[in-house]
Amino acid sequence: MTRAALPSHLPSPTDRQTYPPAAAAPDTTIETVPVTDEATLRRFIRVPFAVNEGDRAWIPPLIMDRKQAFSAKHNEFVRRAEVRFWLARRGGRDVGCISAQIDPLAQRAGDDPVGHFGCLSAGDDPEVFSALLGTAESFLKSRGVRHASGPFTLSINEETGLLVEGFDTPPMMLMGHDPPYAAARLEELGYRKEKDVYAYLLDMQAPLSSSARAMLERPLAGSVKLRQLDFSDYANEIRRMVDIFNDAWSGNWGFVPLTEAETDEMAKRMRILLDKRLVWFAELDGEAVGFIVVLPNVNEAARDLRGRLLPFGWAKLLWRLKVSGVKSARVPLMGMRRRLAGTVLGSAIPLQLIGAVLPEHAAFGFRWVELSWILEDNLPMRRILERLGARAYKTYRVYGKQLGETGSKA
Repeated sequence: MTRAALPSHLPSPTDRQTYPPAAAAPDTTIETVPVTDEATLRRFIRVPFAVNEGDRAWIPPLIMDRKQAFSAKHNEFVRRAEVRFWLARRGGRDVGCISAQIDPLAQRAGDDPVGHFGCLSAGDDPEVFSALLGTAESFLKSRGVRHASGPFTLSINEETGLLVEGFDTPPMMLMGHDPPYAAARLEELGYRKEKDVYAYLLDMQAPLSSSARAMLERPLAGSVKLRQLDFSDYANEIRRMVDIFNDAWSGNWGFVPLTEAETDEMAKRMRILLDKRLVWFAELDGEAVGFIVVLPNVNEAARDLRGRLLPFGWAKLLWRLKVSGVKSARVPLMGMRRRLAGTVLGSAIPLQLIGAVLPEHAAFGFRWVELSWILEDNLPMRRILERLGARAYKTYRVYGKQLGETGSKA
């Protein structure tokens, strides 16, 4: 079976520009500078714009979104975790950036303290990578952390992993994009793979196989009902969703629960993007036990905005999302009660939830739907997606490293 061509707004492999080595500066001294105010935060957010300028697959993040994501006022994770940001400078220029974060909810009883790094961006210069990771590691060790993993921007419930396969297509919303050299720079510094996660892509115009159609047409038990999101009970619907999510993922690798404050923030952020036809719940004897959320791909709508919403970016973004439409979408959230795992219903419900949203995609004009991210060892879900014709087209890798002895507090 031949693969469908990617849509025109996605660059082909031959379109992607290569990354030249970072230009040598007269002053080769590298210093790392902490982000301490709005001015340095703006510079921090701008670093990836310069690093990825030659990569046609990279999509500039919305600067306002980044500011809120890194703000304690708007992001509960920044309020509860210990988070630091740094710039790398050489020859009077910002040449890289990194964060380090210690989340109390990510700690496991009996395990060594763990810390994370993220927001990693730099040109292809081993010295810059070494300075950035060295600074983050020193901070983590000063707090008693013995193991570092990442990248996470900023938590596992936000952007996870470093892109290691699938460089030639843009990332979907809330997914990262990294240059091909970044993995080698991390590995040179002693980082090793901890876990791979996959992004699956489903071509909505590809015909389903007969076996996939048979799976989707199989009737559910009479005790199971599928229903759309009820906007009249929106706050409680989001809480049901998060409660299922936390239950479904508990015990999985890297799990960190979504808190009540994060739930409230997520409800506010998502409302403008949600359409009841693209959010479905599965109920068993009247109890919500599963759900799926499909969101239009904001990255596609924002691709040419250069990260700016003012003066006309907001109007363009809303027009593209609500009127003219986009051709791609993402499933960022999906879950099922853990007690159903391994049962007949547990196998049927995720498939039926996907089947419930499939007919709706034509009305929105979606050609491509990404389902991400999927743990490499989540074989039941991977089999379901592959039977539906989806393929793993991007791989994101989480790296880890033992940090050795701790230092004095900084």
